Amino acid sequence: MKIAILTSGGDSAGMNAVVRAVVKTGVLKGCEMWVVREGYEGLVRGNTEYTQTDESVAPTPSNNGLVSEEGTPSIVNNLRFGDGSLLRDGTCDYTGGRTLNGRYIVRVGFDDVRGWFAEGGTLIGTARSKAFRTPEGRLTAAYNLIKEGIDALVVCGGDGSLTGADVFRAEWPSLIAELLAQSKITEAQAKEHAHLKIVGLVGSIDNDMSMTDMTIGAPTALHRICEAMDNINSTAISHSRAFVLEVMGRHCGWLALLAGVAGGADFIFIPERPPKSMSWEDEMCGAIHRHREMGKRKTIVIVAEGAIDIELNPIKAEYVKEVLTTRLGLDTRVTTLGHTQRGGRPCAWDRIMPTLQGVEAVSALLEATPKTPSYMIGIQENKITRIPLMEAVEMTRAVAQAVSEKDFEKAMSLRDPDFAESLDGFMATSVLVKEPALPKEKRLRVAIMHMGAPAGGMNAATRAAVRYCLRQGHTPLAVQNGFRGLLDDSIIELSWLGVDSWMPRGGSELGTNRTLPSIDLGAVASTFQKFSFDALMMIGGFEAFHALLILEEGRKHYPAFHIPMVHLPATLSNNVPMTEFSLGSDTSLNALVDACDAIKQSASASRNRVFVVETQGGKCGYIATMGALATGASLVYIPEVGINLDMLRRDVRFLKTRYSLDEKGRNEGRLVLRNEAASSVYTTEVLTNMFKEEGAPLFDARSASLGHTLQGGVPSPIDRARAVRLSLKSMSFIELHHSLLQTQPAKTRQASGDSAAVITIQSHSIKWVPVQEMAKHADMKNRRGKESWWQAQGVTELIEALAGRPSLK
Repeated sequence: MKIAILTSGGDSAGMNAVVRAVVKTGVLKGCEMWVVREGYEGLVRGNTEYTQTDESVAPTPSNNGLVSEEGTPSIVNNLRFGDGSLLRDGTCDYTGGRTLNGRYIVRVGFDDVRGWFAEGGTLIGTARSKAFRTPEGRLTAAYNLIKEGIDALVVCGGDGSLTGADVFRAEWPSLIAELLAQSKITEAQAKEHAHLKIVGLVGSIDNDMSMTDMTIGAPTALHRICEAMDNINSTAISHSRAFVLEVMGRHCGWLALLAGVAGGADFIFIPERPPKSMSWEDEMCGAIHRHREMGKRKTIVIVAEGAIDIELNPIKAEYVKEVLTTRLGLDTRVTTLGHTQRGGRPCAWDRIMPTLQGVEAVSALLEATPKTPSYMIGIQENKITRIPLMEAVEMTRAVAQAVSEKDFEKAMSLRDPDFAESLDGFMATSVLVKEPALPKEKRLRVAIMHMGAPAGGMNAATRAAVRYCLRQGHTPLAVQNGFRGLLDDSIIELSWLGVDSWMPRGGSELGTNRTLPSIDLGAVASTFQKFSFDALMMIGGFEAFHALLILEEGRKHYPAFHIPMVHLPATLSNNVPMTEFSLGSDTSLNALVDACDAIKQSASASRNRVFVVETQGGKCGYIATMGALATGASLVYIPEVGINLDMLRRDVRFLKTRYSLDEKGRNEGRLVLRNEAASSVYTTEVLTNMFKEEGAPLFDARSASLGHTLQGGVPSPIDRARAVRLSLKSMSFIELHHSLLQTQPAKTRQASGDSAAVITIQSHSIKWVPVQEMAKHADMKNRRGKESWWQAQGVTELIEALAGRPSLK
């Protein structure tokens, strides 16, 4: 099969990762791969303006006597076709005759897309094509595809781009008939290309497509906004100023909403849920005035570019500034982030998600028949999904239609359920109420504790819990320095304003360590009783799960533990059983990606250098594996698989083969990721020395240990938003189980096993797992779950496949 891929509409970070994944996967599956420059406009222009000369013919890689392993297609004859550097550098021609001028449908090989991961935007270009919107333009596009023998198309773009692809497919039979009638194609060509196969991937920074959790580019855009907010915060506090930020989102308020949650904004304006009254100025000023009365020195208001009031009148940033200045007397500034939200290197998730989706796109094309619908490749948490393309487009457009009809409830219902939860979360953590919601008899004393190693999002989760407590009338009690601090009576009450600046802070503001309650369980119970704890919330990794297990078992002997107790997983290792994501793992992945991008740049500058990069993660290989996928590493070593001598022999042979196939003078620097506990014998130093010795003279080797840099830094927006969502659900769980306990006689009160539970993310839903049930799924010796989703989905095998390892012998 010949497959072409194009990017269309507005650019977004992650599009290059899609192109890379589609091209490499296609080559691995024996397909001939092409890219279309400048979107649909490139389809219309084709290669008709181009005259091939001898100087411009791409060299075909020779086999060099190499064979592929049994059952895998050879990539050796499809490594490169001469245009990879031209595409990546953004130039049209090189001195010596190689040119892209007049060529819009370009064949590419396995190595032509190398190094594209770290590039923002789209290297194959995008353009809005008026010609393709006409029947004549689509007829020309069909002819250009058939001329190159292409009958399968991957389109990465927004709803308009995907609709155009579906229309193109629907019209294809009539276009073929017309081309045949005009004698532009032969009967044989008409028969061979009777059907066009289409698959779509959503590239949009607005995250505005229905039936998928995330669109390609949205996480990176959110990163850009939160980076700007974090920087603005310091100057806003210094001058006690107000800032109005305008962000993108013409028909969708996802960026504004998630930035409001993750950045700790005071007020937001989004298209789907305008302020409830026409006098929204009073509502906004009232909320901000209460914050200022409390003593807050900064004010952040976020306005989506499509923000409206309930009568559909636009709400503009400049007018919001005027209101804040005149009514509250605040020194106010406007910052319009504009296209900075689109640009820059993709974040970790905008490399991982497009890669997985690109692989699935090729599979969907290979399995497609004339009767199957055009699919959109979506994602639900970590599960890649196929959705009938036009169903998703129609639901997306129904949101805009509902807004235009002032049916805002319907607009909210058509968004992903997480959208409504995020809005509720923003309100719960930003609104300062005059009176608590609950009567005194229902108010609780809630202990909040951090456990284990620090992780990004711990402080954000604590901030959300504290503000929810104060909104309801509960007393939030911070236990400093874990169970050691508890035994030292290091317990303080937290305030609304005291946690205001915790959202972007990494590490642990409460202090944390790995000490378990078994150090003195009786004294722990006594302290619970002394401070009259009604509930306990632990935020941490495997230690917090283990501690909860000990406390639940301690209920047999200590009545003080008969209270609701929850564990919110937070660990960069992502090793808590049964949950697919832990707070801090996304922050750690982004730190790893940043470091590896810099390391790979150094390795590539040296032309022939392999870097062995050691990561944290304990005996769980999540960070190393997903980091390898996000950085394009050639090999990865993890504890779940281990390392042996036969494996190392094969790996050395692969690296030598791979370097021997590189274009002369343009050898690529390569990464090998090794989890710190992958092997006690084959250490990072041993691997580095072995690669250096065995690889000479083809390549050299160096090592780098990332260590605790993966624990620190500013939490990612995804970790912050996830922290708020999970923290608020934890507080609701506590209230529910406390109310159930209150129905029992005080002296004989017994908490059920369900009241000591861990909040988990499983597939696309949040589930509570009783700690005793979770213990059945835990590998206590290796401190990880018995099963992991990323191993079940074959991520390790995918990393090696995209590096070409199984195809080279």
